[in-house]
Amino acid sequence: MSAAAYDLHAVLGSGPAGTALAQELVRRGHAVRLVDRKADGPAVTGVERYAADVSTAEGARAAVAGAAVVYHCVNVGYHLQVEVMPRIQEAVLGAVEAGGARLVVLDTLYPYGETGGAVMTEDTPWKATTRKGRMRADLDEKYLAAHRAGRARTVLGRSADFVGPGVVNSTLGGAVFPGALTSGEILGLGDIDLPHSYTYIDDVAAGLATLGERPEGDGRVWHLPTAPALTTRQIHAMIEERVERPLSAMILDEARPFGPFDEVFMAEYAEMFYQHTEPQIVDSSAFEETFGLHHTPLSEALDATLAWYSE
Repeated sequence: MSAAAYDLHAVLGSGPAGTALAQELVRRGHAVRLVDRKADGPAVTGVERYAADVSTAEGARAAVAGAAVVYHCVNVGYHLQVEVMPRIQEAVLGAVEAGGARLVVLDTLYPYGETGGAVMTEDTPWKATTRKGRMRADLDEKYLAAHRAGRARTVLGRSADFVGPGVVNSTLGGAVFPGALTSGEILGLGDIDLPHSYTYIDDVAAGLATLGERPEGDGRVWHLPTAPALTTRQIHAMIEERVERPLSAMILDEARPFGPFDEVFMAEYAEMFYQHTEPQIVDSSAFEETFGLHHTPLSEALDATLAWYSE
């Protein structure tokens, strides 16, 4: 372990990924600060909650003050991302450069764009054509350029769609599990007979924490540990076995408001709907072989997720 236990690790963003990461870092013996705009969420054992607006230079500097490692897990409303995420990047990069911290960034698959169903590795070309895909690719180029220039030691961890406890705003979250546990009516997007990778939220946390502790991974993109892709229909069948009731999937073949996905979200998501009309297959073998951290079997991820939704 290169980052010494009890060094301060600052996690920016208290959504499912940031919260799971903070808990993972505590388990690993680190002092942890969890940052969001209000710091009014539930207490997390061993974690200091801190209020700051990291879209501003002043807020970002305060958020990362004294930290050895900073994890950027901030997200904003889908309709605000193209405008706000670059502003957050500028503030966070400036803050870590001034403070000398390492920066670990939680990233998406968006820079790859449409792949025609090809398996995505870290060598897959970045060919995004959508607004949000181009924005993410531009951010990532700037992160890596900052590392190359010696401004900020940076590493990026890319994840597929989340699944797991606490994950609600995901295609395998609030659209599926509440209905599976009650009426049996669930929602699917696009062609559910295509293979589609999902990354367990605890694997996101463990992967980011490992990157935070292992600076030899800096300066590049890594795919966080992700189970081999199954079709979404296969995953629905696995859930059906566990809840012991038949499930009926309402399929959206285009981006339109339904269930947990409102009109504002779906209007912005339309350009990204290709993710559900071609295979989305993530290969995380490079990370797993390099760092010795392996993905959680999807069966275990589903068990944990159903247990959380049942509480």
